[in-house]
Amino acid sequence: MSYSNAFREGVREEMLLDDRIFILGTDLYERGGHFAQVKGLGPEFGHERVRDAPISEAAMVAAGVGAAVSGSRPLIDLNFDDFAYGAMDEIFNQAAKLRYMWDRNVPLVIRATSGVALGGAQHNNSMEMLFASMPGLAVVSPSTARDAKGLIKTALRSPDPVVFLMHKKLTGVRGAVGGDGEFTPIGVADLVRTGGDVTVVSHSHGMITATEAADALSAAGVQVDLIDLRSIFPLDIDTITASVRRTGRLVVVDESPHFGSVAAQIVTEVQSRAFWYLDAPIVTVTAAHAPIPHSPPLIDALLPSVDGVVRATRRLLEETA
Repeated sequence: MSYSNAFREGVREEMLLDDRIFILGTDLYERGGHFAQVKGLGPEFGHERVRDAPISEAAMVAAGVGAAVSGSRPLIDLNFDDFAYGAMDEIFNQAAKLRYMWDRNVPLVIRATSGVALGGAQHNNSMEMLFASMPGLAVVSPSTARDAKGLIKTALRSPDPVVFLMHKKLTGVRGAVGGDGEFTPIGVADLVRTGGDVTVVSHSHGMITATEAADALSAAGVQVDLIDLRSIFPLDIDTITASVRRTGRLVVVDESPHFGSVAAQIVTEVQSRAFWYLDAPIVTVTAAHAPIPHSPPLIDALLPSVDGVVRATRRLLEETA
């Protein structure tokens, strides 16, 4: 099943079980969203549970917050995470803080696509750490169809707000999915493969790059511990540090610019927990600190690549040989 269809199936299963769940966004009822992420759910569940909204992200999230504290379980679809800038007060000052202020659960899911696909500075941001920096929000970013389904099922049952980010380039990527009783826990990373030479960590579409790099390194005799974060916050630092204590080396692949990124946060956490196990400084392979251009060659030069990850890992191994 495709990544997008797996998400849809997870939402559908939960909507069949819980009539408090409804979806609110733009172009959802007929079109199913820009990435067909809820295609077919409109005619199946009707206008009361799949609602098309005016193009106002602030209004969508505000309505979702109000519905959540009133007993519903809204799924607010913003299409692109860049559009969340128009709803930051509602996300940061309301959804994230009401449990602390009022002791009221806010069972709200905010879904958006993230990452770089086609060119353009305003529709290709990676905002994981911006959301994760606000206490009160869980942030997830699956890389596989199985986790897209398993995580949305978990998120729709969460008592607290969850930001659910799906990378544009993963929309059609296919993979096995679990049944209606399989859930992916929030806050638990996945050790995809084990090896004794180096730990490589990534998430979302970065896992495609990291996996191809791990395959190339394996062909050259380098064995990789490969970790898929799945959750940005809570961050499963225990799985990462346990791996680093075995391998002594860490490479983090992140599509965001390094400053203030998921990669930078992992460096901080691992340094404080496993410093004496490191054989060399941690290496990060991240995007350049620049807006996303339109030119495809410039995009390729800006983002982490398979060759870039392989070269960085080999340099790290040479330095610690």
